[in-house]
Amino acid sequence: MPARSSHKEIPQYGLEASRQLHRLPGDASAFGYNNLAAAARIKGFELYSSEGVRAQMGPLKSDYYRISISVRGITEIQLGLEDFTHGIGTISFTFPGQIFSKRGLSDDAFGYYLLFEPGFLEDIIAPDRIPEEFPFFAFAGVPFMQLTPAELDITVDFAQRMNAELQRHQPGHDKAIRMYLYLMLLELKRAYLRQGFDLTEKNDKPAWLVPRYKKLVSEHFLTKRKVADYAAMLGVTPNHLNRAIREHTGHTASEAIADMLVREAKAALRYTDTTIAGISDQLQFSDPAGFNRFFKEKTGVTPLAFRKNAVSG
Repeated sequence: MPARSSHKEIPQYGLEASRQLHRLPGDASAFGYNNLAAAARIKGFELYSSEGVRAQMGPLKSDYYRISISVRGITEIQLGLEDFTHGIGTISFTFPGQIFSKRGLSDDAFGYYLLFEPGFLEDIIAPDRIPEEFPFFAFAGVPFMQLTPAELDITVDFAQRMNAELQRHQPGHDKAIRMYLYLMLLELKRAYLRQGFDLTEKNDKPAWLVPRYKKLVSEHFLTKRKVADYAAMLGVTPNHLNRAIREHTGHTASEAIADMLVREAKAALRYTDTTIAGISDQLQFSDPAGFNRFFKEKTGVTPLAFRKNAVSG
């Protein structure tokens, strides 16, 4: 595990700083950036295969977009309050500022990772239009989807074409990679639309309420702690929302708010040197004692004990 750096808030890692977090030292594989010469790297972009990646990472935040493509094997991914299992043909998307965790990488897992900064495609699309043009990068979008075998083949082919440009390092290779990336995103958008993930017609069924409630909690948990606040945003009664969440997840709606607070607290304890009192203040608890009681009730250990174990582990 990387050592804690001197930060007062959970850091958002850039491409250079995050490389050590997801790559194992000494890896000899040759796809993409795995062992690419520094002179051949393109600013604002990275491409990897899963060879040489760490089996566990996070929770942490990054300031770039991430595309994860599973070709075989299993990986467990957590985005905010949502947990997903990557299998064959699964693809996931993260955007800047999102809390991201990975664990449970199976021995036979293999796939590709594309990372790019918001400004990398600015010659093709303005950075602020990326979430609008590609809704899987938007907060309200669906961050995981399953590709058909044909869609997976097309997506992998684009990754391999980008890799070929990196390895050959011929004139114009950076422009070619930007175009291939944009074309890949267009193909993935077609798969997204094919599966109807763009349809957001509101209804009060759990299948609609639960994912949207989780997204709202991930966005507003620091300032909104009452289920009634989210029920109002979703246009349902608190009782209806509680019943839907419990029926769909086995947990109460208030437990989801507490879970998000715990995840944010764990990330701050692990990756920052902010005092316990400071983290309590950041998470808007009335006092450190209340934060300590809350954290121990939810995790079984005190914040200080969790931090010590995270550092020593």
